[in-house]
Amino acid sequence: MSITATEFKTNFGKYLMMAESEDIYITKNGKVIAKLTNPYQNRVDIAQSLFGIIPADITAEEAKEERLEKI
Repeated sequence: MSITATEFKTNFGKYLMMAESEDIYITKNGKVIAKLTNPYQNRVDIAQSLFGIIPADITAEEAKEERLEKI
């Protein structure tokens, strides 16, 4: 989502809550000057992308050891 700096200042709380689930790009004079984002979202996305990769019949430690053997 992209908003103006004036809109951001007017509705600061609203955009803080929205930043939990999506990136907010703040513009001034038509140029992006800032990005408001959830600092933990990238970690969540990475973790979610891994679901289903490790078979259910092995532990995370076994998967780690198997991965290290391949390096």
